[in-house]
Amino acid sequence: MSSLSFLISELQALATETRRRYPDVREASDKAVALLRANPGAEGLTSLIDGAHGDDLMKPVFLGCASKNAKVITLALSVLQRLIALKAVSFRALPHIISTMGEIISQGVDIQLRILQALLSLVTTFPDLHGAVLGDALLLCFHLQDSRIAVVSSTAAATLRQLVMFIFEKVVMQKAAVEIHTIRLPDGTSTQLSSAELDAYRVFEDLCLLANAEAPQFLRLESLPKTFALELIESVLTNYHGLFHKRPEILLLLHHHLSPLLLKGLSERPLFPLALRSTRVVFLLLKQFSDELATEAEVFAMMLIRIISGEDSNASDGSRRPHWMRVLATEVIRGICNDADLMRRYWQLYDAGTEGSHVFAALITALKRLVTERPALLGVSHQMQGLGVHEGTTLEHVAGIVANAASSTVHGALGIPNNATGLNMETCSMRLQCIDQLDKAEAPAIPEGYIYVLGLQCLVSIAEGFAASTLPAFALLSPKGTDSAPMRLPPALDLDALDGDDATVKHLRVEKRMIEDGWPALLAALSFLIGTNLSDELFSEVLAALQALTNVSGVLGLQTPRDAFLTSLSKLAIPARVVSRLDSHVEPSTPRGAAGVVDGIAALAGASVPIQTPGLSDRNVACLKVLIFSASYLGGSLGPSWFNVLETLQNADYVLTNKGTRIISSRKLPSALLNASIGKAASGTSTTAVEPAANGYHLDRPLLLTDVEPEHVLMAIQGLFESTKDMSDEAFNHFTVALCKLSAEMIGMQVSADLDESLQEDANGPPMSPTAAYAHRRRVSGIQLTRTPRSGDFSVNKLGTISQLNISRLLYLDESIAWQPITSHLMTILRHPLAPASLRIQAAQNLDGVLVVIPRALQNLDKETIKTVQQRTLTVLASQVTTEGGSSTVVDIRRMGLETLHQILQTGSHTLLVGWEIILEMLASVCRPTTAPTSIPMVPEDSIPETPIVPTTPHTRGTPSLNTGFLDKPNIPLIRSAFQSLTLVCDNLLSLSSDQLKLCISTLGLFGRQMDTNIALTAAESLLWGVSDSIQMRRKDPDAEQQYNELWMFLLSELLVLCTDARPEVRGGSIQTLFRTMQLYGLTLSLDMWHECIWKIIFPLLDSLRAAAAMISPDGEGSLSAGNAWDESKILALQSIGGIFNDFLMSKLVQLIDFEQVWSTFVQQIQSSVLEESKPIITVALRSIEKALKSFKDPVGINKTIADRSCETLWSSWETMGRQLTTRPSGVYHPENLTHDNFVAFVDVVRSLRSLSKSVKGQEWTLQRLGELLAILRSIQIYKLADFRPDVDAMTPLQNNILVVYESVDLSVSGSASLVLSDYAYFVTLAFLEAQDQITPTSKQDAVSQAKKATYIAICKRIMPVLSHLYSRFKGSLELYCDGTVEAILKAYAIPIKLKYDCPSPSKFGSDPPLWKTATTTFVSVAKDCIPRITEFPELSDERIAGIWQSLLEVFEGALMADCSSAAEDLIDEVFDHVFISAIETHVSAHLGHKRVPNDIIINFGKVLQHASKIHEPGITPIPIPIPHEHDEEEPSEEVSSTNQRASNDLGGEYEVVGTTLSISILPRERFSYWCFDLIFHLCSSIDDDYEWNRRRVAALCLPQLLDRISQDSRAREEEVLYVLNKMLNLSLWSGSLWASQSEDPTRFANELPESVSDEVINRSRDLAYKSPRAHLFYCYNLLLQIVSAPKSATAWLPPSFFTSMNPTMPEIESPQYIHYDSRTLANSCLKLIGEEMGLPWS
Repeated sequence: MSSLSFLISELQALATETRRRYPDVREASDKAVALLRANPGAEGLTSLIDGAHGDDLMKPVFLGCASKNAKVITLALSVLQRLIALKAVSFRALPHIISTMGEIISQGVDIQLRILQALLSLVTTFPDLHGAVLGDALLLCFHLQDSRIAVVSSTAAATLRQLVMFIFEKVVMQKAAVEIHTIRLPDGTSTQLSSAELDAYRVFEDLCLLANAEAPQFLRLESLPKTFALELIESVLTNYHGLFHKRPEILLLLHHHLSPLLLKGLSERPLFPLALRSTRVVFLLLKQFSDELATEAEVFAMMLIRIISGEDSNASDGSRRPHWMRVLATEVIRGICNDADLMRRYWQLYDAGTEGSHVFAALITALKRLVTERPALLGVSHQMQGLGVHEGTTLEHVAGIVANAASSTVHGALGIPNNATGLNMETCSMRLQCIDQLDKAEAPAIPEGYIYVLGLQCLVSIAEGFAASTLPAFALLSPKGTDSAPMRLPPALDLDALDGDDATVKHLRVEKRMIEDGWPALLAALSFLIGTNLSDELFSEVLAALQALTNVSGVLGLQTPRDAFLTSLSKLAIPARVVSRLDSHVEPSTPRGAAGVVDGIAALAGASVPIQTPGLSDRNVACLKVLIFSASYLGGSLGPSWFNVLETLQNADYVLTNKGTRIISSRKLPSALLNASIGKAASGTSTTAVEPAANGYHLDRPLLLTDVEPEHVLMAIQGLFESTKDMSDEAFNHFTVALCKLSAEMIGMQVSADLDESLQEDANGPPMSPTAAYAHRRRVSGIQLTRTPRSGDFSVNKLGTISQLNISRLLYLDESIAWQPITSHLMTILRHPLAPASLRIQAAQNLDGVLVVIPRALQNLDKETIKTVQQRTLTVLASQVTTEGGSSTVVDIRRMGLETLHQILQTGSHTLLVGWEIILEMLASVCRPTTAPTSIPMVPEDSIPETPIVPTTPHTRGTPSLNTGFLDKPNIPLIRSAFQSLTLVCDNLLSLSSDQLKLCISTLGLFGRQMDTNIALTAAESLLWGVSDSIQMRRKDPDAEQQYNELWMFLLSELLVLCTDARPEVRGGSIQTLFRTMQLYGLTLSLDMWHECIWKIIFPLLDSLRAAAAMISPDGEGSLSAGNAWDESKILALQSIGGIFNDFLMSKLVQLIDFEQVWSTFVQQIQSSVLEESKPIITVALRSIEKALKSFKDPVGINKTIADRSCETLWSSWETMGRQLTTRPSGVYHPENLTHDNFVAFVDVVRSLRSLSKSVKGQEWTLQRLGELLAILRSIQIYKLADFRPDVDAMTPLQNNILVVYESVDLSVSGSASLVLSDYAYFVTLAFLEAQDQITPTSKQDAVSQAKKATYIAICKRIMPVLSHLYSRFKGSLELYCDGTVEAILKAYAIPIKLKYDCPSPSKFGSDPPLWKTATTTFVSVAKDCIPRITEFPELSDERIAGIWQSLLEVFEGALMADCSSAAEDLIDEVFDHVFISAIETHVSAHLGHKRVPNDIIINFGKVLQHASKIHEPGITPIPIPIPHEHDEEEPSEEVSSTNQRASNDLGGEYEVVGTTLSISILPRERFSYWCFDLIFHLCSSIDDDYEWNRRRVAALCLPQLLDRISQDSRAREEEVLYVLNKMLNLSLWSGSLWASQSEDPTRFANELPESVSDEVINRSRDLAYKSPRAHLFYCYNLLLQIVSAPKSATAWLPPSFFTSMNPTMPEIESPQYIHYDSRTLANSCLKLIGEEMGLPWS
């Protein structure tokens, strides 16, 4: 709905309401509605307003308001609001509207509120409303503001504020004045103003007059509450102070009206509401108009300052000002102090000159006076005095402290106020500051400490203001240095040298003078405050202020204020009493027992020592951090002042690291007692508030009180020293000199104390302690001489730190700046004989730290400079390494020097130009024995034992014993340190000459014979390898070839000696180095060198290892581990030799004249290792020869001949090894048997051998050799390995390798296929023969061995299909049939088929098909190809054919007669069996009757089918169960006798039989029996006409079994009887089959029936009947008669599918049609067929 629609609705509501009582209102409303509807839209409304009908729209409003009816007036005002919103009110109607509102202003509250809403909308909608009309509108609001109804008064006040703001907003928004007015200003001048400006001027002037109780000139008001007037004035000044700056006529009102008003209000007796608002306006004048009202601002500022300071002389009545007035003044001052620009402007206005009130100075003084006026209230922070520094006290005092602490805890827990002294924001602050509580008629309750918190905040704000403006300017104006050398710690600003016209510089100059004037008062006030009992938050603010003032003073170059602030921070950070009391502290014993607490307090009270360890509190540490940060920030300008800072840092380091501790055990005292005042008198002020324990910080601690742990502070101190790298050279010199001065004074004082006491240094220990006479002697640093000597010196440590950070200064600058003072000072301490050992060690550490960094800095320098620096560095280092004396301290100093040498070589050896001889001499010196302490720096050469350094020949040297070292034990640390440097020398062998290289080898030999195994191992394995590398790299000069050959062979000879070292580690490392050397550089060696290596190094190595291992006594202690160690060495040697042959056989070794001898020797070595060594060595030896074989790659020419001879040599050895290995005792599992890996490697060798032999000869091996090979592989396959590998789901690597060899046989070679297929057939049987060989374990060991026995299941699964495939490939080969291969294949399949469910599981983790199924499938494939081909070979004997058929019969019998009692009936298995029977029917029945197949085979096959078709057997222990329902499709399961071969334990059942009371047992696989029954019916039937001769023969030989099977059904179930009768009814025999089966020669007469020769009618009739296709019915005639004449016939409802059991996969009908079958009916049908055969009609 649109706004116009709402207006129409409002008018209609007004018309409805006035329909009866006020018809004129109704008519006016209706007319207005009609006009609005006639002129819709904005354009129509505009035309109405501008036209003659404009008054008609307003008429309903005026008439409604004149009705005096409240409801009508309300509706009329609603219409008015809609009209105003639509701007449908004519400007000329505004006076009438306002006057009408004035007439109804006395109506109800709702009408008054609507009037206010309408007025606000009206004035804001018509910005052109000015003058008297605007005044009338404001007057209405003022009248309503005086209402006693709160909602009306507050709404009117809010409306007035908005209207007044709108009046001033119009002035701001006006663009051009339309109407100009001339007015006279208070100063007598005139000016011209626009209407909007005039309105604003008049309104603000009247507000000032009304606030001063004067008559207004524009507003027709008699009076206005001063508080409300001041609030309106404040709102105007707050929002439109910018307008006052632009309009001087309005600003003039501040001079003439507002300022006197405020001055008068503050001078009179203050009333809280009026004083509050006056103060707020004063704050606005001071903040926004200090420049325009300079005099007034000065007066107001000084008035506030006097109020803060407590001066009451300006009070009008002489009474004391209330406390809240001071609070208001302080809050205003705090707001001023927060504005740094304002403070700077005040100083320029009032303090810059010699005259004036000096507002800034007065303010600082007043604030200092304020915060210091009540010290008792603020309390004392005993944390600032440190921990554990108070004097001892009495038992009563300590107990009182404990009680006070407990009381404080209870008060805090129960929320009871605790009147503790001190300042904190929780108890000394107000939720809403006093100056903002405008709703209060009386002053609120003000906390006693609130004003002091305000004073503190003012001081903090001043300091922060200085920092906020000065420090960024310092970063901007300070010199930046160059891109290559930036200056991060610049010196202080020189303001005189900067541009004076720059605004930033001007500000800095002002602030510098401000600090010069105010720093004493600021320092005094802040120093006082930080020592009071402040909360953490307030303490952090004060400390931050001190830091800010320190930094500002420093960057502005104010040395005196800066040093004063630094000194104050130093005293606050490290209280003098903490340092003085630290050494005298004795830990009190902790009493235990029931009276422990009382006894502990008594002990503490009576003791004269502090009750806790002296240390620094959190606040001390915070001050220390601030000192550190400030010193770091001002590092470029402190100059000589560094000494005092460093002295403080030394004290801090001593307290925090050496003796002090901040973590106090909770078992000693309650936490409250630790922070309580111990030293106060009992009558003194109360103790300070309990602070949190050191290990229980609040989560919201201020930043400065975080990270106060010692480690964080020490990190900060370290950061200060790290900042020296950012100092200028001059500043760094000041810092270094100060640090050396501090160190010299400390060490000199300690040595002097020792000399005064005539203390002599012990040659082997540290100096003794000074006596008690010097226990309290004060040092320069403030730390006293302790009873226990210090473990180090702060200054010495820091000298090393700054030296390392500024190493470039030590090298590039003048020596006097850094190098000379630092190095001379450290060397003096190092060589001082009376200095404490710890200090000497410390000096050595720092000196070494300096020297080790030097090589890193020697970059981009000329060679002469580098040589000079290196010589200087090594000279200093040599002096340290050759320090005289034999004490442990001297040994440590020498060791540190060697470590430094190691680091120098590690980082700068590649840049070392001089000093190699010095280095090698230093390293060699540690291998010489030491003598008694002497002044001679080096031990004489003749004192060294005569030990050969260079070996003469490789076979004449022996390995030194581990217990015959020639080193003194004190030299062992030096040897270890020196060896590290020797390692680095070996990394720079290219820099050494030949003589130096030989000396290096000799030195390595010495270190290789040291007692330390690690050193010997490294020398042999790593360093000598590096030497060999260096020798080879030097072989570029042909003239020096011989020299380097001799040097290289000398190196190998040295390694060969170490290869037989008694230590396995050294031995192994030497072997590796020896062969790595040969492998890497073998291609560069000549054939003569290779000949030397083979016969003098490689083969002798194996012999020497065997000989050394043989010397181990088998009964000695540790012989087993020693033997294993020697085995590992042999393994390593064999692996390496194999690698040598693999890498260099074709390129070098083959070219040797005696290669065949080399190869034969190598093979013989391998054979010896395989047959004589342990199992791990066997594998490695075989792998070694395998590598050598693989190196014969593509041999051609003479190499092919050599390769062929090599193959023959290896084959002979392999065959010998194979026979001997497989003839080892392996019938049972034994740990000594060979392992899987042994034989895998053994088979891999023959694989590589065959591959090489084939590539050389190009043909397969002879059949004889193949037979020998496969015989060995077959023996390996059944070998009882010592380790077990699972072979169910996957073949073992050994089995897989063996099959790979079989697969590699070329089957095209005559006889090879038979060999492979026979072995494959044998492998198939292993899975089942091994399973049958399982015996009952008699012991746990037997059970474990049996559990880990090979199963051969995976290889069986793999080979069965392969066997079928290979037979299919070679099925036309006669030799397979002649040599019994086919029989072996068939017998292999027969085993799993016969076992069936008794076969092993095909997998453990997979879902492979059962083995019998795989065997059945592959057998069917073989039989399908085999049966037709048996008779195709005339050369094949009848005996072999009979054997093959006998094997087939065994498979058939196994499949058909398999024991299924252990498995449940499974449809899938039944379908699988049906496929097998179908395969017999398809592929076997047609060929079974071949003339070369013996009769016994066919007859036995029929008997097998007869037996397999049995469905039931007589039960022995029958269990009766209910007879199944007539229409049940499935037979219920029954339990049968366990003696039945085919009975199942959980399947089968017992059913009653028609005609007998005996029970029968149903055999499992009933449908399978029916299928076999069908098959025998099929074999005897004439349904198939192919292969008729064969089929007739089979029918004649199998028919007796069928008839015998039929005759067994006299005790059958009803369904079985019906099945047999139905089959007999539909069976059609071959003519004469029954007669032939009864003859003497069924095979002959099956196809050639003789004529009947008998004259007897009976015999002739019998012959005719037996030759009939229905002969079986004649044969069963009596049985049929018995069935017909039986008193009860067998009946059943059966589906037609019951008689088609040969098709089990036929889908069944969803609802099969059951047919009723009756045995008597079927028998009659059979008799009917007999009658038809006899020619007798059936009636």
